[in-house]
This record gives sequence, C-alpha cells and structure tokens, in this order.
Amino acid sequence: MPATIKSVSGDTVTLEVTVKLSGSMLDSEQTILESMNEAGSLATGEALKRFDTDGSRLEIGGEKWFGKGQVPKIYQTPFGEVEIERHVYQRSTGGKTFCPLERDARIVVTSTPRFAKVISHKFANGSSIQVQRDLQDNHARKVARSYLQRVTDTIGSVAQAKEESWHYATPKMDHLVETVGIGIDGTCLLLCEEGYREAMTGTLSLYDGQGERLHTIYLGATPEYGKASFFERMVREIDHIKLQYPLARYVGVADGAQSNWDFLAPHIETQILDFYHAAEYLADAAEAAFPHDKAQREQWHTDRCHDLKHKQGAASRILKEMQGLSPRRLSEPIQEKLAAAITYFVNHKHQMKYAKYRAAKYPIGSGVTEAACKTLVKQRLCQSGMRWKEKGASVVLSLRALVLTEQRWDQFWSKINQYGFPVVA
Repeated sequence: MPATIKSVSGDTVTLEVTVKLSGSMLDSEQTILESMNEAGSLATGEALKRFDTDGSRLEIGGEKWFGKGQVPKIYQTPFGEVEIERHVYQRSTGGKTFCPLERDARIVVTSTPRFAKVISHKFANGSSIQVQRDLQDNHARKVARSYLQRVTDTIGSVAQAKEESWHYATPKMDHLVETVGIGIDGTCLLLCEEGYREAMTGTLSLYDGQGERLHTIYLGATPEYGKASFFERMVREIDHIKLQYPLARYVGVADGAQSNWDFLAPHIETQILDFYHAAEYLADAAEAAFPHDKAQREQWHTDRCHDLKHKQGAASRILKEMQGLSPRRLSEPIQEKLAAAITYFVNHKHQMKYAKYRAAKYPIGSGVTEAACKTLVKQRLCQSGMRWKEKGASVVLSLRALVLTEQRWDQFWSKINQYGFPVVA
C-alpha cells in the first residue's frame, strides 16, 4: 500500500505509511527505504506548494508580469520525482515565462535545494558514474548521469561567480591563533585539448602557540597561463585572514620554485623552505660522500638531516662540507647531483633556519599543501582515463575546495538559502 496524505493543516502534513515486512532483514530495510521515499515525495510536494503564488499580477524590477495559469512540472527531490501544478508568469510583451515558486524555493535546474546539495557534494568526491550508482544503491534514486552533470555544473558556476563577493566565516578556535602558514604548489592535470598542464593548489593553515594545526583553508585552480586568477584568489583569502588575525605571525612554506616565493614574499614575515625537499638534496649529496658504502651513506644522510633540523647554522656548515667533496672520483651522474645539491643550498640556505623555526613552533614542512595536491586534485581529477575540459575541471575544483575546507560547504548553501539562486535569478 503506497504512502498517503491523511491531512494538511496550515504548515503541518500528516502522512500514513504502510510497510510490509518480509524476507531477510536486508529486504525489509530496502522496503522501508522505498516506503519512506514515497512519504518524503508526498511531503516535499506539499512543501513546494507553499512557495507558489495565487496567480495574481506581479511587479518585478518595475516590470509587470501576468499569470498564465498553473502548469504541471516534475521536480527532482532526495526522495523521488514530484509533479505539482504551479503558476507561471509572462510579461505583457511575451517572451520567456517565469515561475516564482522556483525562485523562492531555490530550485536548481529542476532539483530541490537539498537534492542539489547532495548531488554536488557526491560529485565533488566521485565521477558521474559513481554518483549515479551511489544514489541508486544507497538512496533508491535512479537519476540520469547527464542530469547529475547539469546540476553540478550549475552549482559550480554559482560557487565560482560568488568567490569574490561571498566571504566565509572561519570556525571559532578553542586556542589562540598565533601562526598562519601559507603555501602554494602545482600538480599536473590532463586536459582534453592541451595535454598535461599545471593546476594550482593553495593552503592557509592556522596554528596555535604549540604548533598544532587548528584549521586549513583550501583553494584549487585549473591550469592558466600566468596564474593571475589563482593569485588574486589567494590574496583575497590572505587579506581576509589578516583582518581576523592581525597579530598572528605569517610564514610561507614551499619548495624551491622561485615563482612560489615571488608570490609569497609580500604576504609573509618568514620564508621557510620545505624541510623534506632539502632532505632529498642531502640524499644526493650523501651518495657523493660515500658512493660505494651504502651503510655510511645512509648514516651520513641521517646525521646531516638531524643537524639541519636541530642545530643553528647547520645549513651553512653542510654547504661548506658539500663544497669540499672531491668530484674527481665520482661518476658524472653523481657529480651532477652533487652540483645540484650545492646550488640548492646556496640559493636557499637563508630559508633553512629550521632550529629557529622549530623553537618558534613554526611549520617546517609543506606537507599540508602537497597533500592538497593529492586530495584536491589528484584523487578526483586524475583517476584512470580521465581527461578534462577546463570548465568541468574548474567546477569540480571549486566544489571540492568548499567541501574540504571545514564548514565552508554548509556556509555556501546557507548563502544560497538566504540570498537565492543567482543563476536562476
């Protein structure tokens, strides 16, 4: 027996649901889910009707709109398809029709806002095939992949359009924010027409006085020549955080790419070269120090990494030691590695004051930003066989950054709920 509406009184809907329990527990649970979906669809239909007009003439932006009567429309909801009759309007001069219900109920394409939120969240974490299967298997909702893509593209367009004007509140911290670590990094993404290009990720991490990370803001950007748009977004986030935490110490943590430091330098007080990149160059130097003795090579590397991390002035001393290694007894590949390590330390030893940084409880590794390359870009956009158009990749990155940054996803939807759906408007 299907679910039925017993009564509607004001803003209260009373439903009756009859569930036949039979078979295994798994079978019974599936039956319960389907019955609850029937009930949810009925209740959602009644909820949608609350946003309809009575058909009277409207004036919007100084223009008069006239009712054309009620027209049936099917809407997609978390529970199933719902068909209702709703009023549509048109100007006296004709043209496109307008449905106030869809504006006021925050309809996305033909989806209710809750279902659009579910779809776009799932799409931020998986492909359209995965989302389709998830909805079918776990929600008993059969939805076309093209529809899932359309809804997600629409939501992503809003996220991108409002990046500059919608500011998101930083969660309240249990501890005082004393340090803000800023990092940027790039990782390759396969585009349909241009092949592999560099996508960018950025992070702003808030730390307490003991160096514990409290919160991280994630940003992602599809490949662009010059990275101007990405840098503009980073600057907006940095300025916003500086307004909230003007007394915090601002440090940049990145690898040795000069473009990273060209951007970071104006926004930070301290430059910190990622310790683990420095350690990789020490591994090359260790091979030059002991090319034929693996045990001594590993011990040399361990000792120099320890000194670099814990002892004042270690970077200069290690550099001098590397410069004193004789290249004549080394093979050409090892000589090249040694030369690269020496050059790296010459260029970056001023950013390798790790003992001082540790004493100040600063982060010394860019792991947060490198992890963002993996979680923000690689895990979603670089699965087997994936090739992207720029628009599709940018939509997913925008949504994924909102999902990964604590509380931003719900804040984004609160703003849609409050201000309306700008694409529809």
